[in-house]
Amino acid sequence: MTTARNTVVHWFRKDLRLHDNLALRNAINEAENRKHSLRPIYIMDPDIKQKVGSNRLRFLLQSLHDLDNNLKNINSRLYVVKGNPIEILPKLFDKWQVKYLTIQLDIEPEYVEQDEIIEKISEEKDIFVVKRVQNTVYDVHSVLKKNNGNVPMTYQKFLSLVLDVQVKECIEITKKVSDDCKPPKDGQEKKSANCYDVPTAADIDFDESELGPCKYPGGETEGVKRLHSYMVRRDWVCKFEKPNSSPNSLEPSTTVLSPYISHGCLSAKLFYHKLKEAENGRKHSEPPVSLLGQLMWREFYYVAGAGTKNFDKMVGNAVCTQIPWGKNDEHLKAWAEGRTGYPFVDAIMRQLKQEGWIHHLARHMVACFLTRGDLWISWEEGAKVFEEYLLDYDWSLNAEKRWGRDCFDIPKMTGILKALMAERPAYL
Repeated sequence: MTTARNTVVHWFRKDLRLHDNLALRNAINEAENRKHSLRPIYIMDPDIKQKVGSNRLRFLLQSLHDLDNNLKNINSRLYVVKGNPIEILPKLFDKWQVKYLTIQLDIEPEYVEQDEIIEKISEEKDIFVVKRVQNTVYDVHSVLKKNNGNVPMTYQKFLSLVLDVQVKECIEITKKVSDDCKPPKDGQEKKSANCYDVPTAADIDFDESELGPCKYPGGETEGVKRLHSYMVRRDWVCKFEKPNSSPNSLEPSTTVLSPYISHGCLSAKLFYHKLKEAENGRKHSEPPVSLLGQLMWREFYYVAGAGTKNFDKMVGNAVCTQIPWGKNDEHLKAWAEGRTGYPFVDAIMRQLKQEGWIHHLARHMVACFLTRGDLWISWEEGAKVFEEYLLDYDWSLNAEKRWGRDCFDIPKMTGILKALMAERPAYL
């Protein structure tokens, strides 16, 4: 059964917010101008529990509920669809008579390959697709083009490439969506009014009781609130130097904004502008050690990830040292579970599993211990563990950041690693 009207879809992925979401703004405008239905969707993997750690899953669910509430405030809502995007989207395209699709541009290979397929299907169905850069401050492909298609091999080179780039102001979506854009119920909704609701933990058989207290609630509302709580402390912002932060303080000595940025609950561009406002007219620390410097490290590795084939692997990676790593499943499991017998290593790994966030120096510590420091186990195995447990998992950063000193051609990639090892974390 098909709906009676054409539909505009915005597909949320790593842009779980209303602020600085040009793709969503485009979708709303198109729906209102053409009097089409508007359906903002999120596609959830049915096997998500097997792929994402408990803390990250809780953060995601909280973020989706917050996004749904924020959309309802502008007279819309979030439609959560379960399935594989390549399989489910063509069915939705037909059922909803989709004519216009907006999405956030992503550089992660899985998404790049997936998007190529979706765009081909869309073309066959005469669906217009709009992709917007909204997960980074800069358009990484434009940065690569400016460098003749080559990855900038040093942080300073990257900074020189973006020095004269004007960062546009963030848009806000506050105006209520026209009632004309409310879609009629499809066949599935007629059978079950709640079929597209954001799932609760119980809906996906997720037992939250196994987790500790939630130190970092997910969602745009919390992310923006956390950002503002730090930006009003202008002296702290201007004096911040990452190497002077502590990995073993009882409370984080950094902002812990990275989970919100990696999920797209908080715009990297908004963070950039707020930092510029805080620094304006004041003496302040400079990149690479400043807060702005941490954000620029993230941008640097996004560019590197976009321009380096097999960036998340050793084999076939031109900037990765080929090392004959050993294999010991028992040692790997002990490391992941915090049972090595080394108190500092074990404390870090247990905190990671319990809270989902650890200081960047703690990340360097356990990464070094797993690889060249002691266990001689491949960084790729460690990256899988971090992907599961970290709230702020970010493909480009996970592929290089914590493991780079153990496998990448570091003099080529940074040139000043020894001096800056404690200064290049990008985890805020």
